[in-house]
Amino acid sequence: MAKNTRAKKQVEAPQVDIGAEIFASLRELEKIKGIPVDYMVERLKQALTNAYRKDREDRRDVPADNVVVELNEKGLSMHIVKTVVEELEDTALEIHVDAARNIDPNAQVGQPISIPVDIAKFGRIAAQTAKQVVIQGIREAERGVMYESYSSKAQELLTGTVLRIDPASGDMFIRIGQGNDASDAVLRASEQIPGEKHKEGDLIRVYVLEVHKASRGPLIHVSRTHPNLVRRLFELETPEIAEGQVEVRNIAREAGSRSKMAVRAAMEGIDPVGACVGPRGGRVGAVVEELGGEKIDIVVWSEDPCEYVRAALSPADVISVTLIPGQKACRCVVPDDQLSLAIGKEGQNARLAARLTGYKIDIKPLSQVEAEAPAQETESEEN
Repeated sequence: MAKNTRAKKQVEAPQVDIGAEIFASLRELEKIKGIPVDYMVERLKQALTNAYRKDREDRRDVPADNVVVELNEKGLSMHIVKTVVEELEDTALEIHVDAARNIDPNAQVGQPISIPVDIAKFGRIAAQTAKQVVIQGIREAERGVMYESYSSKAQELLTGTVLRIDPASGDMFIRIGQGNDASDAVLRASEQIPGEKHKEGDLIRVYVLEVHKASRGPLIHVSRTHPNLVRRLFELETPEIAEGQVEVRNIAREAGSRSKMAVRAAMEGIDPVGACVGPRGGRVGAVVEELGGEKIDIVVWSEDPCEYVRAALSPADVISVTLIPGQKACRCVVPDDQLSLAIGKEGQNARLAARLTGYKIDIKPLSQVEAEAPAQETESEEN
């Protein structure tokens, strides 16, 4: 009976009564930094396991699976699992059957047995190792929380500060957020508005393309050329868009030069174009200024492809639009004096209209159509 009593005491001891203190600290950490208690408990257990493995007197690096750490609000304890044997060969992983039965009278050869470890005897190196693992765990958790926070902001508009500009590649590095929530964003040269100049310290609005995990925290790839940058800027300036009264249907953009945006009213009594332009052009003017003077045409979206194409060729007047059977294409007739306006400089207006509507657009002046009409009539009569 005395032997059983002794064995019971050895199995339960020693226990360090710091569980409540540790959990109180971890809960406070969760409130401040958003790091889950369960995550940090696992990191602490890993730290203590590594500390024991590295600070053994026999210098044996025992497998992690053989070290069991129990941490809860009642306290902290540790056991090492060894195999019961008749002939002892490896003291780090084996225990003689006689010694095992001092711990558990029912111990049998070949079975594993848990042997209590005195945590208080850990040396300075082990304690430092545990501390570093915990610190690393906190940093990894912070980066994970930051990644989750910023990954939810993909396809959103953010404001950052220009940190530096790579003179070789032209890539711009931007600091998003402040304090512990700050992260770095990369604005590639290819995603910058042509001709736009920035310097270190400038505040800049960017559209978030995607977020990647990196060793120092989330790496955010952003853009100033993406069409959705225009969309998000109008959402900020136009309450009717933010509230769902006006819907942005499509945007075609050549960054730094010109954009076309198609909008529709989601409810009766709303002028979608007027809402985006704003009183005295204040809303569209604010977006144009943010984009460095980029021109923006706002047109009404229509279910009727002909009406949609007609509006998309704005500011040019269009006499008629005819769909070409079997193709997603159309022919547009414009007054002679409107031809250059409809096509635009270097074909830009027609090109953007085609991208906005999804239709291939063939533009002809009225005089050419009228000249071709008699010839076509003659040909039809002959046939």
